[in-house]
Amino acid sequence: MTMSNLAYDASVDGGDTSQQDIAAMQALRPIPRISIQAFCETEGVANPVERAGEDRRMAKAHLKVHMGGVPTAIEFYQSAPTPNLILLESRSEPKQLLEQLAQLSEYCDPTSKVVVIGHYNDVGLYRELIRNGISEYVIAPVSMADIVSVVSSIFVDPEAEPLGRSIAFVGAKGGVGSSTIAHNVAWAMSSLFKSEVVVADLDLAFGTANINFDQDPAQGIAEAVFSPERIDEVYLDRLLTQCAEHLSLLAAPSTLERVYDFDPEAFAQLIDTAQRSVPLLVLDIPHVWTGWAKNTLIKADEIVITATPELANLRNTKNLVDMLKRLRPNDPPPKLIINQAGVPKRPEISPSDFAEPLGLSPMSVIGFDPLLFGNAANNGRMLGEMDAKNPVVAMINEIAHVLTGRSEIKAKKKAGLGNLLGKLSRNKK
Repeated sequence: MTMSNLAYDASVDGGDTSQQDIAAMQALRPIPRISIQAFCETEGVANPVERAGEDRRMAKAHLKVHMGGVPTAIEFYQSAPTPNLILLESRSEPKQLLEQLAQLSEYCDPTSKVVVIGHYNDVGLYRELIRNGISEYVIAPVSMADIVSVVSSIFVDPEAEPLGRSIAFVGAKGGVGSSTIAHNVAWAMSSLFKSEVVVADLDLAFGTANINFDQDPAQGIAEAVFSPERIDEVYLDRLLTQCAEHLSLLAAPSTLERVYDFDPEAFAQLIDTAQRSVPLLVLDIPHVWTGWAKNTLIKADEIVITATPELANLRNTKNLVDMLKRLRPNDPPPKLIINQAGVPKRPEISPSDFAEPLGLSPMSVIGFDPLLFGNAANNGRMLGEMDAKNPVVAMINEIAHVLTGRSEIKAKKKAGLGNLLGKLSRNKK
């Protein structure tokens, strides 16, 4: 058996997350609320550990990084309690490392887990460490993804049910059709793949999911948000309204009898519970910028931005894409849908010109079809129910395939940008 079978052998973490690391991170469940303290000897290990602590999957964990390695940890824990997990980097030779760990064990709580990041690819050392109760031996250099992965391997139950995938839809502006597309894609996923889907309408004041699905439930998402202490799978199931054979709705009250000012974590418990209940959760996020809207976007597994092809939409989409790239550096960029293209007599930005400053290829460009969309909305029906052979329905179905990993976005050739960025910069002055 080679050492690679026994321990993590990682690549250097250069600050930018590789596509391989991003793919690996997508399969990881969120880390529970634990305390982690790291004692590092080199910046090459300290940097990826710090970056791991900033990843959305580690949002509940509390991570503190110290420099100094095992000797510093021994001194530190003589007067401080040990956390749930201790990460130790050591450049010491195997014999000295084992001696230092034996000394450290005198001050460690028996329930604390220990991971050692070493610089020796030694099978005998690995076996001795495991025999002495070390949870894992990781060979430096390490990447950010390796750190999150090893923490996950210790604290996430491998027998736990897989989490459902959360897909957040948000509009670059109000009225761009984000909610309509979200509802139709959810319906397509449930009918095409016979997979259980829940749509959560997060626009409590003006949500349209109840109208689009022709439902008038007595209760829905408001009951869950205003009573977070009651939320579990059983309570959530009582709040769901069945819209189709495999599609359920957490409807918004769509009333103005109260204001809906929420704290940033207001929807977190609801989303966590829903993801344990169904394989696909579609989040219909209104065009607002609040703490809870931002947090919901950051924590979603996938984000879809819907925009119409004009300048304010381009500016807003660019701001969203840049913000999400900064706050979700270890996730793929959001998906882009250009909607309502080809409105008669309206000057428009071409899809290629719209996409170029964003660095994204549109997942779909949906043409302006007021008859199809208007009839569907007024009858409380999905587009596929109104006209299954319409080209727009084929686009919705393709979006459903892409978002569930059944197909990929087809690359489109980009045209020149022209003076659009110049317009954007002038508009900011």
